[in-house]
Amino acid sequence: MATTQHYLWASGHFILLVSSIRYFLAALTFKTVSAWWYKASFTGAIISYAIVCHKQFGIPQPNLAYIRRALLDENIQYFILAFFWWSSRPITLALVPYMVFSLFHALTFTRTTLMPQFLPPTPAATANGQPQPHPIAKRLQVWVKANYDRAMNLVAYAELLLLARVVFGIFTFSNSLLTPVFYAHFLRQRYYQSNFTRGALAAATAKVDGLVNRPGNPPVAVTVWTNIKALLGRWAGQTLEPQQPAAAGAAR
Repeated sequence: MATTQHYLWASGHFILLVSSIRYFLAALTFKTVSAWWYKASFTGAIISYAIVCHKQFGIPQPNLAYIRRALLDENIQYFILAFFWWSSRPITLALVPYMVFSLFHALTFTRTTLMPQFLPPTPAATANGQPQPHPIAKRLQVWVKANYDRAMNLVAYAELLLLARVVFGIFTFSNSLLTPVFYAHFLRQRYYQSNFTRGALAAATAKVDGLVNRPGNPPVAVTVWTNIKALLGRWAGQTLEPQQPAAAGAAR
C-alpha cells in the first residue's frame, strides 16, 4: 500500500510535469508566461528528489565519507541541479530532462497505485490463478517499457544541448559565468554514470568531427577542434568512480 510519503513524492512529479508543460508550450509558441510556472516545476522536482534522497541516505551527516558518497549518487546530483535551476534565471531547455523523468514516474505511479483503485484487475485467466492487471494498465506498462530507452536518449541529447545553451548564454548575458561551470561538472558526472550520456556525446563528437574535417575547411578549424577535444578529454578523465545507474527520482 502506498504511503503518505509515496503520494507526496508522486505529487512532486505531477506538479513538475503539469507546470513544465505549461511553461514549455508557452515558450514554444512565443507567448508570455509567468516565471511562477518555471519555479513551480523545479519546486516539484525538489520535493520528489528530496524524498528519494532522504530515503536513500537518511539525515545528512557532516562528514566527508557521507558527503562523497552522496555527491556520487545521481538522485543527489539531480536534486542539487534542480535547486540550482530553481534559483537561477529561467532557461526553458533545463525543464526537458525533468519533464521526461516525471512523465515516466507519473505514468508508473498512475498504473501501479491509482489505476487499481478505479480499474480493478480482471479475473484470473492463467493456470496460477493470479488476477491480471486491467488491460489499460497493461498497455500503459508496455508503452513505458517500449519507450524508456528512447526517452533516456532524448534526455542525454537535451542535456548536451543545454550545455551549449549555457555556454552561449555567457556571451548574450542570459546566464551567469558560474552556470556553465556548474553544469559542466554535473554533465561530467553523468558521463561516468550513464550509458545514454556517453552514447550521445560520442554521436555528437562524431558529428562535429564530420563537419570540421570537411574538405575545404581551414586547417585552423581542425587544430582548434582537436585541442578542444584534448582539453575536454583531460578534464573528463579526472578520477571519478563510475556508478550503477539508478532510476532518477524513483521512489524507493
